[in-house]
Amino acid sequence: MPSSFQGIMNFFKTITSRDGEGAAMGRKSVGKEYPTHGSLLGGKPNRCVIHPPQSSMAAEALERRNKDWIVRTKDATDLIVQVGDFSFHLHKLAMVSKSGYLKRLAFAERSGEENGSSLKIILEDLPGGTKSFELVVSFCYGWKIDVTATNIAPLYCAAIFLEMSDDLQQGNLISETEAFLSYLILSSWKDTFQILKSCESVSSWSKELLIVKRCSDAIAWKSCIDPKAFATLEEDEAFCLTLLANSHGNLKVEEPTEKWWFEDVSTLRIDHFVEVIESLKSRRMKSELVGSCIAHWTVKWFSRIISGFDNLTPKHLAQKLQRITIESIIKMLPMEKNSVSCNFLLHLLKLGLTKQINSEVLSKLERRIAFMLEQCSVQDLLVKNYGSKDTTYDVGIIIRVVKTYVLFAPKYSAARVCIVGRLMDGYLTLIAKDTNLTVDDFKSLAEALPTNARYSDDNLYRAMDMYLMAHPNLTEEERTNACGAMQYHRLSEDARQHVMKNDRLPLKIVTEFMLLKQVKMARSMTACESNDHPWTKTRTIMKVTKGLDRGCLTPKKEISMIRKEVENMKMQLNQLQMCKVKLQRQVKRCIK
Repeated sequence: MPSSFQGIMNFFKTITSRDGEGAAMGRKSVGKEYPTHGSLLGGKPNRCVIHPPQSSMAAEALERRNKDWIVRTKDATDLIVQVGDFSFHLHKLAMVSKSGYLKRLAFAERSGEENGSSLKIILEDLPGGTKSFELVVSFCYGWKIDVTATNIAPLYCAAIFLEMSDDLQQGNLISETEAFLSYLILSSWKDTFQILKSCESVSSWSKELLIVKRCSDAIAWKSCIDPKAFATLEEDEAFCLTLLANSHGNLKVEEPTEKWWFEDVSTLRIDHFVEVIESLKSRRMKSELVGSCIAHWTVKWFSRIISGFDNLTPKHLAQKLQRITIESIIKMLPMEKNSVSCNFLLHLLKLGLTKQINSEVLSKLERRIAFMLEQCSVQDLLVKNYGSKDTTYDVGIIIRVVKTYVLFAPKYSAARVCIVGRLMDGYLTLIAKDTNLTVDDFKSLAEALPTNARYSDDNLYRAMDMYLMAHPNLTEEERTNACGAMQYHRLSEDARQHVMKNDRLPLKIVTEFMLLKQVKMARSMTACESNDHPWTKTRTIMKVTKGLDRGCLTPKKEISMIRKEVENMKMQLNQLQMCKVKLQRQVKRCIK
């Protein structure tokens, strides 16, 4: 147990009563807590009943009448303090004896009092507003006040604002609230989150007074240790802390995991969450765990947006807040390798593009994803669309990332680039069946990588064939564009044979491939022939040339004729090869 925590515990144990009434300055009631999923919603809260020093002004109660709060007492009030729309009718003696700020204002405005009229002070921007000031008034008049995790932060900020220090009176409100605040932050997991939640209404003050920082550090510290360490010295609650809620909200016994705190942290507002992440990093928590926590928070936050829980915020402010949130998430991502998944980053990129976040932040994210492509699988690249007319998966962001990768590809070895080439072919094959996938998107992705990114175009051809099969109504021009990235000399022999028989391919591509095959076969034939028969070489070239001249025509009959010629040339080539073998055998016999 840390010494600071032990000191706070001792503080509450050794506080003595005042004025013989047996009332303690601070009395706490601590309920058992389980730092697991759902722990922030229920359970008995920690509370402190503060009994302030006896006030010199005797008063019975504070009553509300419409928008006026009036102290019920025998003496007439001589001070009006306005907080927001409410006016508090009070006594100067009771208030200025404990508040240095009110004391200064009262003496500064004393010259304005006339004919016994009450002095009026307007408190603008008082932390916690009317609720906090009501507690302050009760404290100044010597009435006990109940303090919990939900009001301690605003009350502490209000005490600082009003300068209610021990210099004016021992046991003043600043020291009392500071002690209980420190106790809650150090000892209670649940109350720490409730304090952070209450800080949302006093955001600037809570940050300036380091309340958010202290809560974040406490959460980080407790997250880095085994949850069994939360067991008190008096009771062994380790078993209770292994109760984690499943997806249906029913409790089941599980072994404590290092992610037990994710669910609670996911309830934090973005600015408080950033503070917690920074504290976790400073404690050198594993980058993979930090990345998983950020991903978990993002999923929860995005689900709230989709569900409409954030609709209370005006639309223009909501859009701005969402942009700030996405940018904050991107900026706080751990930079270590494999700390976050490529799929999560792609979803962030999609969100960033949708919400039009800062272009520089967007570019950095694109580069980070591009550098991860070599370690990705096809499944990592799947980012769903939700529009009825959209493709099943967002192809646009993949095109952006691949184009970013190509900018750095010249620095990489051929083997590394080919890894990304295989990845893209697999991705193309998977998305080719999508009926909403346009020719332009398919072509852009197929042609995004340089030619040397593939050892062979066989997988690319397979993706193209599946695309044509899933889109039978494409025009001849569209089919030609879709197949434009495929090259004849980069196909295997089996793939070439399949191309020749594939009726789905555009006639232009089939014709071109057939003529290229004719040229290749002609070269093979001429290479096999003897120099003693130049007329054969000339005849072969003339025959191929004749075929090329007819290649400008595209009717199916012409394709059929070319196919027959190719088969005839195959037969001639086989015969020549057989003759060559026989001649070689005869030459060997003659030499012997």
